Amino acid sequence: MPGLLGKKIGMTSVFSAEGKNVPCTVIELGPCVVTQIKSLEKDGYEAVQLGFEEAKEKNTTAPLMGHFKKAGVTPKRHLAEFTGFEQELNLGDTITVDLFADSSFVDVIATSKGRGFQGVVKRHGFGGVGQTTHGQDDRLRKPGSIGACSYPAKVFKGMRMGGQMGGDRVTTHNLQVLKVIPEHNLLLIKGSVPGYKGSIVSVIK
Repeated sequence: MPGLLGKKIGMTSVFSAEGKNVPCTVIELGPCVVTQIKSLEKDGYEAVQLGFEEAKEKNTTAPLMGHFKKAGVTPKRHLAEFTGFEQELNLGDTITVDLFADSSFVDVIATSKGRGFQGVVKRHGFGGVGQTTHGQDDRLRKPGSIGACSYPAKVFKGMRMGGQMGGDRVTTHNLQVLKVIPEHNLLLIKGSVPGYKGSIVSVIK
């Protein structure tokens, strides 16, 4: 599906036509530049590679510099591939937030906030086990039994336990587009999207 790369600016709220205060996320979407066009004959699939945000030449590797020079564009910091564009695109073309002018709903792909090592209550929503009597007063947030005692005498893979939480690639589907501000390359989406302020997101039609 066609889409663009952008940056999460933060959250705010706007008033709807009915006078309700609606929370929304502000995303700086584009402008993105076409850096490569992949074809079925040469690459085995069709896609358009887009670049977002300017990068310094001294911070760009030599292979990437050759890649950008071949496309005739300046170095970009972030690259991503999208498919299904209706218009014919060429190397160096610029795509702006106007792509979503007629869109009512979008999908957002981003990396969720890292939470570090967390227990089962926060990570998996456990309610706590055990009782606070008979000398047991500090185990309300423990996971409880994690496996059989005699057979199979092992802990099965996928057992919900404490561990690293967050920092995952998350896709949020069917978020409502509230407003498109083309003069500032801004897209207002109802509700929240994954990631922290300043993180890179992919918005797909």
